[in-house]
This record gives sequence, C-alpha cells and structure tokens, in this order.
Amino acid sequence: MKPITVTLIGAGMRGMIYTGYALSKPHELQIVAVADPDAQKRQLCQEQYGIADNRCYESWDDLFAGPRVSDAVFICTQDRDHYEPTMKALSAGYHVLLEKPMSPHWEQCLAMGQQAEQHDRVFTICHVLRYSPFFQTIKQLLDAGRIGRLMSIQHNENVGYWHQAHSYVRGKWRRTDESSPMILAKSCHDLDIIQWLAGTPCVSVSSYGHLSHFRPEEAPPGAPQFCLDGCPVEDSCVYYAPDIYLKPDGGWKAASVCADPSYEARYAALKKGPYGRCVYHCDNDVVDHQVVSLSFEQDITAVFTMSAFTNDSSRTLKLMGTRGELRASMDRNEIEITLFGTGQRETITLTDPGGHVGHGGGDLRLVRDFVQAVRHHGSYNSATSAKASVQSHLMAFAAERSRLEQRMVPLSEFDQERVTYTKED
Repeated sequence: MKPITVTLIGAGMRGMIYTGYALSKPHELQIVAVADPDAQKRQLCQEQYGIADNRCYESWDDLFAGPRVSDAVFICTQDRDHYEPTMKALSAGYHVLLEKPMSPHWEQCLAMGQQAEQHDRVFTICHVLRYSPFFQTIKQLLDAGRIGRLMSIQHNENVGYWHQAHSYVRGKWRRTDESSPMILAKSCHDLDIIQWLAGTPCVSVSSYGHLSHFRPEEAPPGAPQFCLDGCPVEDSCVYYAPDIYLKPDGGWKAASVCADPSYEARYAALKKGPYGRCVYHCDNDVVDHQVVSLSFEQDITAVFTMSAFTNDSSRTLKLMGTRGELRASMDRNEIEITLFGTGQRETITLTDPGGHVGHGGGDLRLVRDFVQAVRHHGSYNSATSAKASVQSHLMAFAAERSRLEQRMVPLSEFDQERVTYTKED
C-alpha cells in the first residue's frame, strides 16, 4: 500500500504539527514538497522530510504553475491566504486539508466547498476538537441518550490571559483586517463543537462582545511602547515580555518571536518587534470577551462564552437534557453525569488524553482521518469535511454581525445557494 503524498503550503507551526504524522506513520503519509516564502521555514521542512530541491517552492503560484506533484496539499497559511491556494489546489486535482478558519469571508467558505464538490475532491477543515477522545466521548454519551433529549448547551472557552496577550494582542491574530474576528479565528472550533453536539441546524444568533482591557487607557502610568524601554511595573506586570519570551523554556511562545532560538536573537527581536510591545500599546482590535446565544431547530438553545480573563487556557461545558445533565472539563479530562431524581452521579476520567500532540489528542487524529478519506475516496467521509464545517463558520459570521449591528441575526441571511465569489480583499 503506497503512502498518500502531501505538499505543505505554509510551513509554520501548525503546518509542521500536521505533517508530523508522516514521521510516525511514513507508510501512510509522505511529505514530498513544500511552498513557503520564508526560506528558513522552507529549509527546515525540507531537511525534516528529505524533500528534493526542485520540490521546494517560494509560493503556491510556483507550485501550481507545474503539473501535480502530490495526492494532496495541507494549506496552513494565515486566515486571509486560504481562499486562493485552496481554489487553485482543488481545480488542479489535489485533495485539501485546510487549517481553520476556512476564510474571513462567508461567501468564500461556500465557494470553496462548491469547488470541492465540482472537482470531486476530499476537502477537510482542521476542526481538531471533534477528533479528541474528550469530545468524542461526550458525543457518544449524548447520542446514547444518557441525559435524555438535549435541551441546552453551555460552553466556555477560557482563553487564558497569557494566550490572549500572545496571540490576540501582540500576535498574528490581533487585528480583524489582517486575520479574522476573534469569534472566527479562535472560537470557530467551539462553535463547531456546539453545532456537532446539537446535531441540528442553527436558526439564529445574538452576540455581545468588547475589547475592554488591552487598550491604551488601561496602561500603567509611564508604561513605554516596548517593555524593554524601561517599564516602571516590570516586576509586577504579568505581561512583561522578557519574562515570557526570554526564558530558557519559553516553548512555542518564545519560538514565535524569531526563527533564531538564541537568547541574543530573541532579545533583539523584543526591542522593536511585535512581541516586545506593551500589551496596552499594541494595534489590536479584536475583542477580549464575547458571549453568543444560539437557537437551533428542535428547540435546542446554546450559550457560548469566550473570555481572555481566565487563569488557564481550557474548555468547560454543561449539557442539559430531559433526564439529567453532563458537566465536563477538557483541562481535567473529566466528564460527570448526573441523573435527575436518582442521586446517581457518574464521573468518567479519560486516562488517555490522546497521545497525538495537541488539542486533547485531536491534531494527528485529524490527519489520520484525512488520510483515510483520501485513500478510500468515495466511500469514506471526513468528520470535518467542508460540508460538515460550513454551518459553524456561518454561525461565527452571524455572531460577529450581531455584535457589530446589535441585533439578532437569522442564519437565513447567509445565502447558502450562492455559487460564485470573486472578491479578493
């Protein structure tokens, strides 16, 4: 059995995580080409997977200018660079694994799905949470009727104060015009889980959210533009950049500062780079807390809360049914079921969080599912195909429209029969 061959488009952190499946399962997946404008990232990927020089491309245009070089592509570029390579890849006959969110434009999301259907290609979205043992167990319990008929869902995304500051204040997802609204960039994972658990279409959405804390008026007196320029509260500020990015064990956050891991290089990058800025003096505009109320068919309701103001970065939820309730904490890998009127309370602790990298073990299980979908094309449907994922994207677009326009937004406002889309901005 020959391995599925893949070209990586966008050799950043997420792309290198997904391609990691080929290291442990080379008989199933082989990385044969890479396209990235960053020469250092391109070289790292080339060395990692032994890619030939003539299969290393500076852009996806260079890749698509020639004949097809692999069975599939992993597209792990920034949010606003998803649409064009996806459309070209599908047209060229590649199967596609696309990092979430699909696009900052709802029309593009629909157009990509239609392109995949037209060319009969596997098109999977990286909603990795569906593949985690934690959420799969919850779905199985729900479908088995353990709490009766589902009535309501409460879902919390506890972003974590440090994660908000790194990714959504200083980082690449800090501005809507450069990436996506927070509800799409960060929380389309969670809306997808809510949609999946509800198991029925969403009808309408209402949402409120604000950027309240990470603003110039919240800065301590005398705080400079950059932390290294002599901050008067450096000993007490939890966001002081050197304490985060210059530690020997800085991990993925420190790796984001610059490609060179040396202390000297990171220090120089913090002097004038984005991760060295005071969190109260950045150019961020995405919200730091938001709530979303959702109404589904079959009278199911849901409430989603996203907040930066939590200690841990975790997800918690409560499902309420006609016979009982289910509470769960992804951070603790624990699920609790209580049945009404019986005094019965069952606690399920998942001892195997997955062992497959991040997101509760979902990352590489997603890749495994994609490999199966490509290998058995036509007889195997990916759990997070574009067709399955587009509804939760539309929920996110509706939530942002509701937040901005301060009104309830029906999902019917998004014309899902639209077949063409040419906007490029």
